[in-house]
Parts: sequence; structure tokens; C-alpha cells
Amino acid sequence: MPGFKTIAVVREVESPENPGGLEKRVSVVPDDVDRLIKTGVSVFVEEGAGDGVGFDDSEYVAAGAVLQSGDEIYKNKDLIIKFKGPSLESIGQMRSGCTLLCMAHFGSFPDRARLLEQRMINVVAMEEILESPKVTTDETILARTAMAAALQPFADKNALGGLRVRVLEWTSKTAPAIRRAGNRDPKSLKLVQGNISFEELDAVGSDTLYFYDSRSLGNDKLIAALLESGSHLFDLALFEQEEGEQAIADWSREHPPHEFGLRRIQCLHQTGQAGVRYGLKLLQENKPDLDLAKAKVVVLGYGNVGQGALHEIYDHGVEMVSVLGRTHTNTGRIDYWLKGVDLVVNGADQPEHLRGKNYLVRNEHLKTIIPDGSVIIDLVGGSPTNRSPVEPVLSCTFLSEPHFVRDGVTVSALWGWPMLGMMRETAVVYSGQIVDVLTGCERLLDGLSDLTAGVQRALVCGPFEAGDN
Repeated sequence: MPGFKTIAVVREVESPENPGGLEKRVSVVPDDVDRLIKTGVSVFVEEGAGDGVGFDDSEYVAAGAVLQSGDEIYKNKDLIIKFKGPSLESIGQMRSGCTLLCMAHFGSFPDRARLLEQRMINVVAMEEILESPKVTTDETILARTAMAAALQPFADKNALGGLRVRVLEWTSKTAPAIRRAGNRDPKSLKLVQGNISFEELDAVGSDTLYFYDSRSLGNDKLIAALLESGSHLFDLALFEQEEGEQAIADWSREHPPHEFGLRRIQCLHQTGQAGVRYGLKLLQENKPDLDLAKAKVVVLGYGNVGQGALHEIYDHGVEMVSVLGRTHTNTGRIDYWLKGVDLVVNGADQPEHLRGKNYLVRNEHLKTIIPDGSVIIDLVGGSPTNRSPVEPVLSCTFLSEPHFVRDGVTVSALWGWPMLGMMRETAVVYSGQIVDVLTGCERLLDGLSDLTAGVQRALVCGPFEAGDN
């Protein structure tokens, strides 16, 4: 039998990171309740928990759950699952020694963290659970090794610092190549529309590398013109055909899996997509005469959130997007990229010891080099005790007031970006991931006594023994 025998799925209500209770997503959808019940546990669902994303109480009952009121749902449960962190009032209703699984964000809400500890509530922070060991797909290995092979001749000549890298098209196959290029610190790195004409390119010649996948590009005229210009070209499809199998084998042999990989419960790609959708909407409102295809857009970072942003920007037809890595965002150097910019998207996080001390986008930039009407979308966010790399963001914004204007520039740092138009879709994704962690290889459902490494690191409060209030 599972270590947790009774599970509560509670409704999202007003809490420190959910002012006005505008977050409506439910942590476990009816289909996944059915998966839990088949393991032998009892599942209790708060009345109306799924209403905000279109899951009726009757669907939960049909899946085998027991409905309970808000006054009953927290009482005498082994495991409480919710999406956002709990309200302060609900903590008092939890039994000491029970376990709470949620997006805890202890660094951003220290007062709540102390209260949970005082009440002896075990807390497993969803955002801290990592796959263990790290999983790297063949598609990712191919893209990384292909970009590494494309860059190697320039590294051999010590010419990477002067190289302009252009990736034609954003696809799931080219995305890891963007990340690898960013790690190698070229002079510039841009994502370019695959249907662009040669005349519209910003860089050609011997100091320029164009990376593409001929299986999807379909712009033979552009490739021919680039070859004639003396630019360097690298075809991912040809690399995979000629060297792919050996490249995967060599990489796997030389790179044993890291202990930890990606977050197990996340919608980071969707976060980037939702943030950009809102940013482009604000930009069109602020600059109605701007041709979006010609907009000057920069993305800070190229990780999971940044890739979602690049995906969405590309899908909206922006011709070229500058992708900034660590050295591009250094004090002084980033000014070049921010001058005259229309949209800035920050997907670059910083280690805890730099938060509140090192800012990538500073207040001075808004005053002097970022034009009025431009938009900054901060996908990282934070709080007064856990500051964002974007200095004007003192704290995350919320659906009740998603953006503000500072020195003529519109800034948004929403807590929970997928709440903007992607609530139901991401609720289903999160639910599946949560139940996978409970019942899959992590087996969190078995209790806290023998946690896997990827979950152990996410036990941010406890362990405490079960007991009554």
C-alpha cells in the first residue's frame, strides 16, 4: 500500500502569489484522479476545484473521488496537493506531520515558509523536483554535436569571438543548437526566419555562419545566395545522415548522465510562449505603426523558458531575434543590444547570491536607451527578498495588474505566465507530471521515508512525524 493513503486535491484560492484568487488551475484533473485511485489511495477533491479550467465536480465523482467542502478538505489528509502555495489561513487547517505538494517558492515567501515549519508541515516543492539522472534525447545530442562541429573550425582559428552565428528557423531540432552556440560565446547569435530573402539579412561573409536543417527550410534560393556570398553554411540534416549515429555514440560515451536534469513538474516552454504573446500584444498597442516583422527583439538566455520565447517570437513572424548569453549581458556590453529595442524578453535567471545585487536590465536603461513604448517581459520574476535580474521589477506582477509603465517603458513580470490564455492546457500538463512523480519512477506516493535524489532535494520543510493538532 502507498505511504500516503489519503490525498486532498484542493481548490486554488487567494494566497500571497495569487491575489484575488485569479489563478484557477487545478493540480490534478479527473483522468489523473482515476490513475491515483487505481493505486489504492483515497482521493478527496474540494468542491469546485476544477471549475476554473472546465472540469466539473461530476467528472471527479465519475473518476472515483469524494467531494468535500473547503472546511473539510484539509483535515486528516496524508498528502495535500495544490498548484500555488497555500493561503496562510489554510495552513492552520492542516494536520501536523502531513505533506504538502505545491509550488512552494520558499525564497520568495519566507514568512509562509516559517509558518509551515512552525506547524510541522512537510513541504515538497514541485518546482524543485528534478529528473535524476538527467535524460538527454538523441535529437538534443544531434543538434548540440552538429553545432559544435559547425563551430569547431572557428574555435581552431581562435575566431569565435568575431563570429556572427545565424540559425535559420526555430524547430525542436534546431533549438538545442541555439543553446550550444550561446554557450560558445560568439560575437552575436540570432534566430532568423527561414523564408527571409538574402537582401534582408544583416550579416554575410567569411565571419558569418548559417546553421539550418534542409529537411524543413525549403529556401533553396537563400542557400544558393549565401554560398555565393562566401558565408559558411552547416546543414543539420546532412550531418545527421553522415555522422549522426557515431556522434550520438561518442557523445553518450563521453558524457555520463548528470545526477540531476530538468524540472519534472514544469511548463517552462509554455511560460516563454505566454510571456511573448502578451509582450507582442502590448507592443502592438504601444506602437500601432510598427511592422512586427521588423521589430528589434532581444531575448536574454536560451534555456527552457528562453526557448519557449524564441518559439513564439518566431511563430509571430519576427524576422530576426538577438539571443544574448552571459557575456552579451555584461555591464556596458548589453547597452549595445538594448539601444532602440522594441521588445526585451528576459529568460535569464541568476544564482541566489547575485539576486538583488546584479541587474542585467537596469533602471538607467529605461531612462536613457530603451525607447518609450517599448516592452520588457520578465519571465523569471521574483520578490523583494528574491529579486529579478530586471531592476524595475521589485516583485512579480499578477493578473489583477499584469503590467506597469516605468519611464515610458511597459514592464510585465507575471507570476504564472501560462495563466494568460493557457490555463486549461497547462493544468492538464502539470497534472500528468504530478501524477507521474507520485506513481512513476520517483514513487513519491510511497511516502517520505525513501525519497529518490530528485525528490529529496525538493523536501524544503521537514521531515516531521505524523501527529494531530
